[in-house]
Amino acid sequence: MKFSTSNINKFLFIKLPAAWWCGVRLDKLSDTDAISRVRFRWINQNPFKSMYFAVQMMAAELPTGVLVMRALNDQPMRFSMLVASCQASFHKRATGTVFFKCDDTQLIRGAIVKSIQTQDAVTVILTSIGTNEYGELISTMTFEWTIKPKMNNR
Repeated sequence: MKFSTSNINKFLFIKLPAAWWCGVRLDKLSDTDAISRVRFRWINQNPFKSMYFAVQMMAAELPTGVLVMRALNDQPMRFSMLVASCQASFHKRATGTVFFKCDDTQLIRGAIVKSIQTQDAVTVILTSIGTNEYGELISTMTFEWTIKPKMNNR
């Protein structure tokens, strides 16, 4: 797959429809970072008139996962990837549009190199920072990704 925002958003619709229907979209993808967005609306609300935490988690996971997928796609061998754990801190109510940014590409590259050298699973902890349209901190999410070379490679 060619990694572009439009292709990833199509991927969301096909493979992660819950995220797509809740309004999660990839806004930016570059060599150094990725940014997703989600707008507060009726379908993703909680009873407290803000965005449901699980919707924020989906939007926060997207930039981390896309950066891992893109980095692994550039490798000559195939890898498996899986979220092993996640952690969240909520700082302010999520109303309006929330943007989640991850710029941990160096950590991802280091983990891939280590995984290739050891031929074993390696974990990497990636952070996704959520801010609103005014730049205020909404939430901070960390995702522990496990990457492992597959035995039957390309």
